[in-house]
Amino acid sequence: MPGRRRTTRTATPRTAAPRKAAPRKAAARTAAPRKAAPRTAAPGKAAPRTAATAPPRAVAGAGERVWVLAVPFRAPAPGAVWDKELQAHVWVGATPPPELAPYVPGPHTVERFLEDELNPDPRPVPAGDRMTPRAEQVTGAAAVAAAEAAGARMFLLGDDPGVGKTGTAVLAVQQIAARRGARTVLVVADRPAAITIPHWTRSISAFGAGDLRWCVTTWDRLGKVRDLRFDVVVADEAHMVRHTTTQRWKHWKAVSGGGRVKDAPFVLLTTATPAHSPLELPYLAPHFATLHGEPLRAWADLPARLTEHGFHVERGRYGSTWTEDPDERRADLARLRGWLTDTDPPTTLHRAAPWGDVQVTGTPVALTPAERAQYDSDWQEFRAEMQLARRSRQTARGRAALLRFRQKAGLIRVPATVDWVRAQVEADRQVAVSVEFVETAADSIREALLAAGVPVSGIYGRDRFDVEAERLRFQRGESRVCVFTVTASISLHAGEQLPGGTAASTTPRVGLFHQPRFSGIAARQVTGRTHRDHQVSPWRIAYAEDTVEEQVARVMVERLAVTGSTAGGDTAGLQQIAELLDADWLPQASLTGAD
Repeated sequence: MPGRRRTTRTATPRTAAPRKAAPRKAAARTAAPRKAAPRTAAPGKAAPRTAATAPPRAVAGAGERVWVLAVPFRAPAPGAVWDKELQAHVWVGATPPPELAPYVPGPHTVERFLEDELNPDPRPVPAGDRMTPRAEQVTGAAAVAAAEAAGARMFLLGDDPGVGKTGTAVLAVQQIAARRGARTVLVVADRPAAITIPHWTRSISAFGAGDLRWCVTTWDRLGKVRDLRFDVVVADEAHMVRHTTTQRWKHWKAVSGGGRVKDAPFVLLTTATPAHSPLELPYLAPHFATLHGEPLRAWADLPARLTEHGFHVERGRYGSTWTEDPDERRADLARLRGWLTDTDPPTTLHRAAPWGDVQVTGTPVALTPAERAQYDSDWQEFRAEMQLARRSRQTARGRAALLRFRQKAGLIRVPATVDWVRAQVEADRQVAVSVEFVETAADSIREALLAAGVPVSGIYGRDRFDVEAERLRFQRGESRVCVFTVTASISLHAGEQLPGGTAASTTPRVGLFHQPRFSGIAARQVTGRTHRDHQVSPWRIAYAEDTVEEQVARVMVERLAVTGSTAGGDTAGLQQIAELLDADWLPQASLTGAD
């Protein structure tokens, strides 16, 4: 039966309860959206919505289904109706017409999750390629499940990149759900959604979805599910919520039950790089409160509470800071580790990669006389601008000056990076090039390589490429180079099992940081894109010889080894870099790129 446009009807889940007349902030949904608030007529203007006169909802007739569509922004969706409460387009009928077929959501997406709630029976999920868990994934899942069974509210899984945290998480959720009688699971992954959501979907199918309802979204789309409630929540790359001043943090606190004592979900946090310092662990505050038998509200101000527990927290220009004294740091880290490891059973797990640490070395670039003159000019301009900004305490001006200098310095070295990449390709290697800027690095490098006849995959920019298609081109060896800006949640390693049962090329991978990363967390995440799953991949850091870049690169190499599962290994390095760039007066986020 053809679909019917229903402009006066919207969809509501079959499990939703009538909405009470209360502020939106006070209401909550239980793994399904609320009913839209009804309207009542009033002379001259629209009246407020009340539960008594709610308009009829879209109802599927015999042989029909309510379809929740994933329509891109401003894309045409003829015949579909926008549902404000669902924040999605809805269509009712047996099968969507061809013009809507591309928007039918895939398994475990937010739209699919909502759609299955709106219909008597969920649409079947295609069987995926089965995978056999590795030994470390089985033992890791058992450790998580044991902590939950003992009453833990949260668990921090901090295995090195590539050890298999995704599979460990899926196996752990299966066991936890069986014990708790859980029904719904939320997974929050990093960007880009076109890669990370299919990756999690494949892993869930490969290790077994069970009878659970999975919903996979990304950190930048967390607002779409903030009013839903789930039984289990998995936070992939949990360091994405290490700052409480962002909108992302507010959404996370809602979905993770961070402010609730009762009916809070079990939260599994996964990250190989938890934070730069203990002050960036607000996502663990509910666990700390439970551990010490203290109310959640007592941990709302994390720096103050850590101070009361003996941590060496100082007052800085931009708020609380962690001590720089090495002995005090060691004491704080020992106390922090004890909170996570001295419980019975432990509430954290960190395992180093059995194939060894990544080898990271510097690659100096000798500038030509013209390039040296340009670099020196840019450096002097930066120094003058930074001094002016510092004297007037113009933070935005200082940040802009730092950004411009890094962009200009990277642009000068593009020819050298292109030459190095071409040499690696000629030596029968595949090259992963990590950049931070698009126009002054990614585009320039990619265009120069294409002009030289070298196939290149691009994973950067917003809506510039089909990122999963680009990744697969690189993994299959169809392009020998991948230029990317993301730091986590993509796999570029040799021999990876690909969709459809095929495998990635076994050509050795090498990596290059086109610019030294200020954040050890970001750098460690980047190297894990190729140095993972028993595949060894060396990385190099390019920098202009005899410049401040060389000093920054040296600090980066020194600090990279201590940014693992223990928070705090990166802060001293950040301070050194800030002093080198005369940027120690700026907020730390200016260096780490925190949002």
